[in-house]
Amino acid sequence: MTTNNLTKINQLLQSIPSGIVLQSSWLIRQGYSLNLQKYYRSSGWLQSLGHGAMVRSNENPGYDGAVYALQNQSNLSIHPGARTALSLLGRAHYLELSASQTWLFGGVEEKLPTWFRQHTWDTEILYKSTAFLPVSVGLVEFRFPSFTLQVSSPARAIMECLYVAPGEMDLMECYEIMENLNDLRPSLVQKLLEKCTSIKVKRLFLYMADKLNHPWLKFLDLSKVDLGKGKRCLVKGGVYISQYQITVPIALATRE
Repeated sequence: MTTNNLTKINQLLQSIPSGIVLQSSWLIRQGYSLNLQKYYRSSGWLQSLGHGAMVRSNENPGYDGAVYALQNQSNLSIHPGARTALSLLGRAHYLELSASQTWLFGGVEEKLPTWFRQHTWDTEILYKSTAFLPVSVGLVEFRFPSFTLQVSSPARAIMECLYVAPGEMDLMECYEIMENLNDLRPSLVQKLLEKCTSIKVKRLFLYMADKLNHPWLKFLDLSKVDLGKGKRCLVKGGVYISQYQITVPIALATRE
């Protein structure tokens, strides 16, 4: 290895956080050619994670280190959302949120790269590519030990939960999460509701907040929120809530 190549790899390893994935395409843009990357792998500085991705030798990044690469090297909006974000932010409380599953959300045209999909992580990755909320609204920074990620704020996260319910998440679990969200910022909730394109999500969100009598609800201007027209039957054999024109599970409707 030449002195120049040794200097370059040292500069790289000193400049990046520990526990992250290094994408080959990003390394090329930083001046590390494919041949140089191959040289670093054969010399034991880097090791392959999959086609187009590497890690420091002797490191085994988690999903968060992979998402760091997507956010900071590919400029994607893919982020931890739904109950994963709520758990990270300490808003899960007593709920038993399974650590064996991780919810990620991204823009409608954003896909997880092959190396991400084919790698075996220590958690099951559940990915949703959707445009029901703008990618720029309702995200917050969360600090992991050596880097920060953009993750969903509590208000956005509960809407993401409702987006995948009732098919992939139980509505009663969503309600139990909403019980703990009595301190949401009305201005952010207002913006999310105005930008949200899912009628189901907006109706469920407002129904649950109303049922729980959350104090921030009275500060919203619902005249600016499009709640659509017509009935929405979310479950069979449920209870029809005329105010919000939705049919919800009996257990939810009768919950005190």
